Amino acid sequence: MPIKDVFLPLVGQPHGPTLAAIEKCVAVAGDLGARITALALEEEDVFVRPKVVLPDDPDCAGGGGSDDMQQLLNAFTNAASRANIRAQSRTGKVPADQIAAILAEHARFSDLALVPVRPHDSRTEKIIETFLFESGRPLLLCPEDRVGELRPEFENVAIAWDHSARAARAVGDALPILQAANLVCVVTVADDETEAITQSGTNLVHHLREHGVYASFETVKGNGSSIGKVLGSWAQSHAIDAIVMGAYHHSRLNETVWGGVTKTVIGQPPCWVMISH
Repeated sequence: MPIKDVFLPLVGQPHGPTLAAIEKCVAVAGDLGARITALALEEEDVFVRPKVVLPDDPDCAGGGGSDDMQQLLNAFTNAASRANIRAQSRTGKVPADQIAAILAEHARFSDLALVPVRPHDSRTEKIIETFLFESGRPLLLCPEDRVGELRPEFENVAIAWDHSARAARAVGDALPILQAANLVCVVTVADDETEAITQSGTNLVHHLREHGVYASFETVKGNGSSIGKVLGSWAQSHAIDAIVMGAYHHSRLNETVWGGVTKTVIGQPPCWVMISH
């Protein structure tokens, strides 16, 4: 199914990298030929400790709250206008503990959710976690700390393949992006390339060919490093535009415990990352 309807949550403060990430996400929607819907949410009134504002302090200008939300909306509206794509936006004010759930609910009515990611930010990770397990839709993570390097066209795409059901789901969700790419590589991180690993990667390559995707397969040695770091380094050295991967987690006493690869990638994506569960 083509990606025709994408969703962009707008939360947090309008830092420079966040505004740049919004523009890149809008550009991706334009490249996909999709409509984009932004939802800007603000926390309902809570007690805020009084803050001394110095007249010449630029960081304190403009207050916060609604001003922050308006700046995010303005960045979205201006980017959509420049990209000349179909766009709409909505706003709301909700309790802080409901923001992630409400965003995930709205994401259900899209083909893909685009999520700007601040590195190692607990709030962002909570939103991603809720999206993955409550929206039923794939996510495309936009790393704010690398936003200047990102291209909106995904010409060189890697599939992080671990032979699992979640990875297979991610490949299915990403088919429109894979079909539009010039280069696709199926990558498995393993110290020993066993016959089973080779056969699994080869089978995926053959499956993708039936969908018009001519991919290659290779294994990358971990050499004692975490798989997430190895995958990130490999993606950087091969000028990968986007990684497709499945999200792994298990719950223990109602606590979500991410698999190591997922936690590393969500904490600081090395490039665009399309992730599914």
